Amino acid sequence: MVAFAFSENTVNLAYVFAAVCFVFGIKMLSSPTTARWGNRVSAAGMLVAVAFTLTLAEVDRYWLVAAGLALGAVLGAPAARLVKMTAMPQMVALLNGAGGGAAALVASAEFHRLAPLPGDLPADTLVASLASALIGGVTLSGSIVAFAKLQELVSGRPVTFQHQQAANAAVLAVALLCAVAAGLTEERFWVVPLVGAALVFGVLFVIPIGGADMPVVIAVLNAFSGLSGVAAGFVLDNNALIIGGTLVGASGTLLTLLMARAMGRSVANVVFGAFGQVAVAPGTAATVDGAVRATTPDDVAVMLAYAKRVVIVPGYGLAVAQAQHDVRKLADELERRRVDVRYAIHPVAGRMPGHMNVLLAEANVPYDQLYEMDRINPEFEQVDVALVVGANDVTNPAARNEPGSPIYGMPILDVDHAKSVVVLKRSMNPGFAGIDNPLYADPKTAMLFGDAKVSVAALVDAVKSV
Repeated sequence: MVAFAFSENTVNLAYVFAAVCFVFGIKMLSSPTTARWGNRVSAAGMLVAVAFTLTLAEVDRYWLVAAGLALGAVLGAPAARLVKMTAMPQMVALLNGAGGGAAALVASAEFHRLAPLPGDLPADTLVASLASALIGGVTLSGSIVAFAKLQELVSGRPVTFQHQQAANAAVLAVALLCAVAAGLTEERFWVVPLVGAALVFGVLFVIPIGGADMPVVIAVLNAFSGLSGVAAGFVLDNNALIIGGTLVGASGTLLTLLMARAMGRSVANVVFGAFGQVAVAPGTAATVDGAVRATTPDDVAVMLAYAKRVVIVPGYGLAVAQAQHDVRKLADELERRRVDVRYAIHPVAGRMPGHMNVLLAEANVPYDQLYEMDRINPEFEQVDVALVVGANDVTNPAARNEPGSPIYGMPILDVDHAKSVVVLKRSMNPGFAGIDNPLYADPKTAMLFGDAKVSVAALVDAVKSV
């Protein structure tokens, strides 16, 4: 027990201060120039919220709190320092799952503690605890599957089976029936099958989602983790959890809408897990027909050095190779030759929203050189060279031209409208969506094979010698 405890009004005032820090921190994350301070401001708000929560009279087992903080520090500090930018989507997926799992555990523990006899639980606490257990369970298992797909521990392709939608509906119905039974009887027993069904549904919810849709599912799970946190906040009667969870849930929901639009998917697709299951009609799948033209760094260097406008299209291949700094060096060298260099950013390039923005910011690429898809697409016809660095699916013309393609209808970067296209790839293997890209057989496309970092470094040297 602490020797003192702040009044409830004082603690709530501290929570308001923390909420203001969260809001301003999130706002500052929208620009690379203020993102670091945004992280610090948000972290300061969380520190205040946690510190004042520990002064509450209900908190009395500080050795457990200390153990939790120590475990979190041991796991979190090395992860923050050692996890590569290419693995950030996986880490975000795990953090979403951790948030949902924690909320489900808290809700289940509170239900177990407060429901010794029927009628003892207040209605709002009862509903919130069951909602948190359900949503948190779905978030935990769904996030683990998303992590496994992103880490390529399991196939990134959609996993489907006969009567899948019926099976999903049945498992969800079981979870809801268990929640209703727990609410009506207040029997502790029902929480176990409730959480179990939620975990199963989370797996079934994510496995039919293809790799190209991973940014969407990360946004969905982010929203779910926030909602489970809100419910846990009502269970514990903690305003900080309610505010923080609301911000996470709202931002995740908005991000889901934006990502769904960027992927050419409807909100219904996202909510009901139908995306990633597009059937490919026979003979309509995107294929690479025709000869693929390989090139050399020297030939590409001549094209770049004498171009007026070059657009660099970063993708996951750039992230894997950690080639962002080399790309910046190439852009600097071209700009010395008065070449107009710009970067075309697709909203779902990489494995999570904003992935390319973060990578390029790490290389100190000027923010005004980053052009969003809607802004850069009308300009591609005036582009002399489009340099595509590992961006497979977001440059695939099949999204416009092949109705049977799994990515048909997804807005893409119109690099095929540029006068010349150079694609940097390790091999002809397809992207995360698992389909071929007809762009590679376009007569005006040249393929520079090899590790992106090595290839871009070779281009820098070649441009200098032109």
